[in-house]
Order: sequence, then C-alpha cells, then structure tokens
Amino acid sequence: MTVQPFSIQVPDATLDDLDARLSRVRWPRDMENDDWRYGTPRSFLEELVEYWRHEYSWRAQEAKMNAYDHFQVKIDSAPIHFLHKRGKGPNPTPLILSHGWPWTFWDFEGVIEPLTDPVAFGGSESDSFDIVIPSLPGFGFSTPLETTGINFERTADLWATLMTDVLGYEQFGAHGGDWGQLVTAQLGHKYAQRMIGIHMSGAMPLDMMSGLPGDDAYAEDEAELLAHSKKRMLHGLSHAAVQAVEPQTLAYGMHDSPVALLAWLVNRRYWWSNCEGDIESRFSKDDLITNAMLYWVGESFVTTARYYWEAAHHPWQPAHDGTPLVAAPTAVVLAPDDVLYMPRKWMEETFNLQRLTFLKSGGHFTAQEEPQAVVADIRTFFGSLGFQP
Repeated sequence: MTVQPFSIQVPDATLDDLDARLSRVRWPRDMENDDWRYGTPRSFLEELVEYWRHEYSWRAQEAKMNAYDHFQVKIDSAPIHFLHKRGKGPNPTPLILSHGWPWTFWDFEGVIEPLTDPVAFGGSESDSFDIVIPSLPGFGFSTPLETTGINFERTADLWATLMTDVLGYEQFGAHGGDWGQLVTAQLGHKYAQRMIGIHMSGAMPLDMMSGLPGDDAYAEDEAELLAHSKKRMLHGLSHAAVQAVEPQTLAYGMHDSPVALLAWLVNRRYWWSNCEGDIESRFSKDDLITNAMLYWVGESFVTTARYYWEAAHHPWQPAHDGTPLVAAPTAVVLAPDDVLYMPRKWMEETFNLQRLTFLKSGGHFTAQEEPQAVVADIRTFFGSLGFQP
C-alpha cells in the first residue's frame, strides 16, 4: 500500500465543459414553491446557477483545499483520498473524521485548524490532534471506485487499515456524522481495542437498514424528540428510497446535468440543517456550490448513491456478541434540528456511553454548522480519556 501525495488539480477542460452545460439549462416550470414544498425552487436555483457561472471561483476553493497535505492510497482495490494534518504540541491524539452523504471531506474544514492548533483557538497543547479526513470510498477524490460491495461496514475495515497499517497509529480516535457516524460506530464495535474513543454526531443503529427502535422504546420525556424525528424524516427518506433501490437510474441525470445535481444536494442542506427556511443563513453560495463541485469533478455521484444500495443489500453483521455492542468509550452530540434521534436508553445499552451533549443550535451537518461546539466537545471527551501515545 503505497501512499502518494495528491494535489487537487481539475483540468481546465472539465471546467469549460461545466460552464457550457450551465449556459444551456432547460428549466422546468415551477409554481407556488417559495416554501420548497415541491422541492428545490427554480427561483433560488436560477440565482445560485447565475452565481456559479459569473462569480464563483473553483480555483480559489481548490487553493484553499490544497493548503493542506492530501494523499491517495489503494486499500483492497479501493482508491482512498485523505487529508492529513499533524497537530501542534508534544502528544497529539490521532483522530479520523468520517463524513456522510451529501457531505464531503470538506465539511470538516472548520474544525481542522482548531483541532490541530488548539493554542491559537483558545485551547492548550494537550488538546492537540493529528487529523485524518478521508473521502468515503466512491466519494470526492476516492475515485474511481470500480469495486462493488463497499458499505459503511467495509469502510470501517479500510479506515482501520489506513490508520494502523498505513499511517502507523496503534490507537486512534474517531468522529463521524451520517454515514460517517455508522463507520465510526463500527470502528468502536469491531476494533474497540484500537480505539481511544469514538465521538459521533447523532447515533443510529448499525443494523438500521433492517429497522429502527419502535415508538415504545422512547421514554415519556422523549416524546418531543420522537415527534420531531417523525416530522424530519418526511424529508429524510426520499433520497434513501431511490438510492438504495436503483441508484444507477438516478445517476444518469445527476452525472449529465450539474443543475440537477446541485438541486438534489442543496435540497438536503435546506431540509436537514438548522436554517429555519433561509439556507444561506447556514451555508454560503460558495459552500453549496463547492459541495456540488466535489461530486461533479470527481464524477462520483453514481458511487455515492450506490453506497446506499450496498448498505441495503449487504446487511450489517456483528463481529461479536459482546455487550455493550460498541465497547469503545463513546460520546454523542445531538443537534436540535438533526433528522433522527434515538432513545437514550437504547444509546446507553448499545454504546459504552460516557458523554451525551445536547447542542443549543445546529442540524444534521453538525461539524459544518456548529464547528466550535463540535471542537469543544471533542476536546472535552478525549481529554477525559487520559490518552498517552
């Protein structure tokens, strides 16, 4: 497994082709949709595409990403891209950060510097972390993925190899949200002895594709959380249904039309974030477009959609029957406008739960929406574990 330095350099021809496609959009009719009830409004999307064509600079975003060291390595036939930044201080804690869908590795931009250079952000040297941020297999620059069968369970195996065999960390911590939360939980389940601890944004069952805890699993004082989850999940299932059943069919439109891709991804940012109807209160135009660009330039939408199919058709299998199921020390942060909440009793029975934090603000994209709160909680949790490399 040879690690190669990697620089993000999208060919001019790719950007020229993108601009040509954006210049000849065939817009559909859209009526009475200012509240997004029918999906992403044409009025908002037209404004965003106009900005994309005339004001947005991919080269500026590319330069921001290339300010960090990037690498690629092939593990078990899967190309893996990762950002690696070592922490300042005598004993940085190794920490791998795993994103979800429709996220990318760049969703963690806001936590990189505070975690690696804590003194510059109000912390102490003991709060320092070595940060590893991979792109999930088939996402971003972990492409082209030409191997089938890779779901979050297998991704955890890849991450264990990356951190231990490739980068040489005998023990490490992990944080993740969305699919990345499941990858992180699987690391805490299967590789507990290697884990310093796991820190997750939200908590979902490892066998969630087979079902979720019933209403009776929630305590009386969790009725509001249950009601919130049911309401939010109305906009949490449409993408999962099609991407878990026929991702290839959907991919033809997303691969061919940057506007279709942007509309699909932006819609999730609107409904799953804490934006209260104003998406730009949480994500700038540059944020929204850069996210779509990372799907576009890597030609990755098809394999990111297939990630759902692989999870649905390769059900999770436990690595052991010990209790708790996830034995690694665990911390969970819950944002008030996340999509899904699990019962506290279930979390306490499933994980070696040592810390549960309810944030004051934020939604599903917790690390991007509330980076300072996530950093503070990561520091506190891992600081409590007394890790000494």
